[in-house]
Amino acid sequence: MTVFPFILDRRDSERARLGLVVLQSDETIERDFRRLMPNGVSLYVTRVESDPEVTTETLAGMRDRIAGAAGLLPRPVCFDSVGYGCTSGTSVIGVGAIAERLRAGCDTKATSEPVSALLAAAGALGLKRIAFLSPYVAEVSARLRGVLSDGGLESPVFGTFDEAREENVAWIDRASIIEAATSLVGDSDVDAVFLSCTNLRTLDCLAAIESAIGRPALSSNQVLCWQMLRLAGIDDRMSGYGRLFEMA
Repeated sequence: MTVFPFILDRRDSERARLGLVVLQSDETIERDFRRLMPNGVSLYVTRVESDPEVTTETLAGMRDRIAGAAGLLPRPVCFDSVGYGCTSGTSVIGVGAIAERLRAGCDTKATSEPVSALLAAAGALGLKRIAFLSPYVAEVSARLRGVLSDGGLESPVFGTFDEAREENVAWIDRASIIEAATSLVGDSDVDAVFLSCTNLRTLDCLAAIESAIGRPALSSNQVLCWQMLRLAGIDDRMSGYGRLFEMA
């Protein structure tokens, strides 16, 4: 047997390292995030056990599993930001509780989730009133809309696909999403439209929706990735993913 010497690369040679806690039932967010990663930014993903049906009770049940899921991210890595990928779950569990559970599981400089990310994106774009499109039943969305209102973002226009099963949410097609979003905005006086849910395949819909309504279109995965990159000091501009990523 021959033993060869080796040299370790420097761990700080990457521009940034992001961690993401993804729901077991989510078929969409990981693909979206990898498309949005700029060169030199590494993405590490772990999964948290989740229920196939979305209710307030099943969302709350994830709280005590988040730290364990984050703890499965690579131990030697100090992350620049770590995110929890569930919009409705954040509204039920709470922003502060999620940040605490993420930090309990891994070493990270910053944390995020779609609710804080949406409020930050709205602030950056100067938005006060949004049309809110959700795939879920009204009970789940009402909690989230209340949390956003408390953060200064009103959603006077609301629409839903009224679907509770995650396996169906993940495969609602592009045409249905674009039609629902543009119809929802209509001639209302909202500043933008928000497409809620990390499992909804919205990334390829945003540009078309913005073109149709003449206003920004935001989505859970888009705003979460945008904020996590900004928290990590990465402010690359990208086209094709909505006005948010085109800002300097």
